[in-house]
Amino acid sequence: MRRGGGGAALVAAGILLSRLFGLVRNRLLGHFLGTSDAGDAFNAALRIPNVLQNLFGEGVLSASFIPTYSRLLADGDDEEAGRVAGAVGTLLALTTAVLVLVGIVLTPYLVALIAPGFSGEKRELTIRLVQVMFPGVGLLVLAAWALGVLNSHRRFFLPYASPVAMNVVMIGALLWFGPSLGNAAGQARLVVLLAWASVLGSATQLVVQLPTVLRVERRLRLGLGTANAHVRVVLSQFAPVALGRGVVQVSAYVDSLLASLVGAGAVAVLSYAQVITMLPVSLFGMSVSAAELPAMAGAVGTSDEVARELRRRLSDGLHRIAFYVIPSSMAFAAIGDIVGATLYQSGRFGRDDVVWMWGVLAGSAVGLLAATLGRMYASTWYALRNTRTPLKFAMLRVALGLTVGWLVALKLPGLLGIDARWGVAGLTASSGLAAWVECLLLRRSLVPRIGDVGVDRPYQAKLWGAAASAALAAWGVKLVLGVEHPLVLGFVALPLYGLVYLGATASLGVPEASAMAGRIRRLAGGR
Repeated sequence: MRRGGGGAALVAAGILLSRLFGLVRNRLLGHFLGTSDAGDAFNAALRIPNVLQNLFGEGVLSASFIPTYSRLLADGDDEEAGRVAGAVGTLLALTTAVLVLVGIVLTPYLVALIAPGFSGEKRELTIRLVQVMFPGVGLLVLAAWALGVLNSHRRFFLPYASPVAMNVVMIGALLWFGPSLGNAAGQARLVVLLAWASVLGSATQLVVQLPTVLRVERRLRLGLGTANAHVRVVLSQFAPVALGRGVVQVSAYVDSLLASLVGAGAVAVLSYAQVITMLPVSLFGMSVSAAELPAMAGAVGTSDEVARELRRRLSDGLHRIAFYVIPSSMAFAAIGDIVGATLYQSGRFGRDDVVWMWGVLAGSAVGLLAATLGRMYASTWYALRNTRTPLKFAMLRVALGLTVGWLVALKLPGLLGIDARWGVAGLTASSGLAAWVECLLLRRSLVPRIGDVGVDRPYQAKLWGAAASAALAAWGVKLVLGVEHPLVLGFVALPLYGLVYLGATASLGVPEASAMAGRIRRLAGGR
């Protein structure tokens, strides 16, 4: 039987908590802004400064800093580990400070690149929002450094739950200012205040982690440390990973660019949908890969023993990811309207917007499993101290996604004679196809190093069959209750979907289902 990881459970718990608060924040955004120009501007603005967070944040540190730092801790060299952690933190702080200042100055040009479909007051509002948000993203990069330190010390819950602090600040701002500024005349002022709240929230997210960082890393030594051999290893790996993350970010930015050309509201509905689709990616893909990476990087023994340990952990992680992500994909494709209505249908976000979002969610379902499994394969390469192979395949994924996405988003609706706004759904489906190409290439590339490791086909068949049965049950509820009361429908259909899936997989002998059922019984007070 495959063994689950306690670290993954803690990561998942932290991510779940932060994502739930994020969903509350976005529901309020949808309620007060809907798919208005202010909603488009705010969601587009969020993407631009986030390039710093993604280039120098968690993903890059996981690939470059954590393997080296974890190995030093595993070898018992705590003094050297403290010097490396301090040097990396110092270099990140200096680098992001410079880039934040440059970004503020260059914001008008960045907005022209990312949202060429914006003009007039909408464009000016986006520029102002980006300039306000940039300093906050610099703070988030430092929060990601704190996450890397804590993860290496097997402290998983706090760093992944820390975004709750930022979401709480933003939720507070929306609840305080939204009722008076949520009308058409006040929305521009509302999003500016919300941008300032995001900066305050970013600082809070860093501050809540620092006491624990200082407690677990008592030998932390700040300084450039560029002469240190281990720091040079981190920096040598940092560049290709940052480039790889940059390539992926180009894809995200082009998605936003193409959405801005699709029409009004497209950027907002794409962003709202991505918050939902990122939940299983973060909750299951990120939690498993983040928890396994330090252990993989710290594996010791002969080359055969290391390969065997990596193969075991990779297989375990892939199967756990599939157990949770396959029903997520089925839900987005089959009952995405129920999911979207439960989370967003309120105020200015109406039923038509929900149906539009359903199309975007269904497109995202195409590559959801590939995107999450790909994270685990990439983490295995990072544990092997190889950052260039994932970079190569990421570049191919982006090139393929951009080419197909442009055709499908902007050309295909006209050829089919359908509303142009459905091009956003084609955009997410194109990204999914590209994700499958990347995932398969990552898997094949690992074969010479550790052997072929994937998710068993009979296992996948059981999961897809159980998810289809759950979707039919949810559809039955929708036919009976209708869609007039989205919260009632969601509170009945979505738990039923989960229960049917869990019951079906348990009856089919899926080990992850039995383990989950056992945890539920223990939580309910059973033996």
